[in-house]
Amino acid sequence: MLGLKELKRSIRITKTTVECPVKGCEEKVARQKIVFKRDEKFKCPRHNIYISLSTFEYQRELDNILWREKADLELLRRIKRVKRESRMARDNSEDAVTWNIFRFLEKSKALSSFLSKLSETSVKSPEIIYWSYSQLEDDVWSPLRHARKAFETMPESGSEPDIIVKGEDALFFIESKLTSGNDTIFKSPNSQALEKYEAGGNGWFREVFSSNFETVAVYERKYELLRFWLIGTWIAKLLNLNFYLVNLVLSNKEENIERIFKRHIKENNSRKFLRITWEDIYQYILSSHITGEDKDTVITYFENKTIGYDKDAKIQKAFSTAQ
Repeated sequence: MLGLKELKRSIRITKTTVECPVKGCEEKVARQKIVFKRDEKFKCPRHNIYISLSTFEYQRELDNILWREKADLELLRRIKRVKRESRMARDNSEDAVTWNIFRFLEKSKALSSFLSKLSETSVKSPEIIYWSYSQLEDDVWSPLRHARKAFETMPESGSEPDIIVKGEDALFFIESKLTSGNDTIFKSPNSQALEKYEAGGNGWFREVFSSNFETVAVYERKYELLRFWLIGTWIAKLLNLNFYLVNLVLSNKEENIERIFKRHIKENNSRKFLRITWEDIYQYILSSHITGEDKDTVITYFENKTIGYDKDAKIQKAFSTAQ
């Protein structure tokens, strides 16, 4: 896996070419325009990566993931049966980072203690659900399937939280962001879609929002967070669980998201919205009692991870770590 130690601090770009970002490589490829393409003319023949102005993509998805044991790969295969799209081969892929970090927490049996610290409650027997896939059901998690039918006009392509964790007493929806932000807008030309969000679940919207749909989903551009708060709180109510919607972001991004989103929702002791950072998870793992090579691997991953090149062709370190 390529990272800060393996990549050039800056790359040379001309009107027609981009150089390979790997240190010591002098290969140049054709300059991509607008849409990223996996085409041979954009691939470095030495390192088998497809290159654009701002990022690159591995030829194989496996080259961008940390955990490759048989059980890991089988789980990924099953997830892809229900996950709508996957770009895990891309260097700046949110999905790849989410998988690498949360699969580590799952495998090291650290999910319970991490979520307990996050929520300041005891989280017991956590079941992790990746991109709607339930390992226990070997399918889309059934409560999410029911919620999609209750609130969305196209449930087969409905809301898909990155991570869901169900504990004995609490439900967590975790929406992870890496290079993208929380600004998403409702654009559906179908008026029935808006009506169903507001009327679904016997008018559940009014129970958990203090602002109307248009204010949150259009004016404030928080359509995605709106859906997860609406659906997550409804599922938690049905299952008699406390609910936490967790917005996982970089430490220097979305710093005001709690203030912005909380003015539109109805929080109480049983439902809360939280912002945490990838760097919080890094610090948790670093100071944890977890031992072994996998911990060293994930710490190195945090410290070496990049998210492409900026507009000045300078490399961007993903996380604010000590290294």
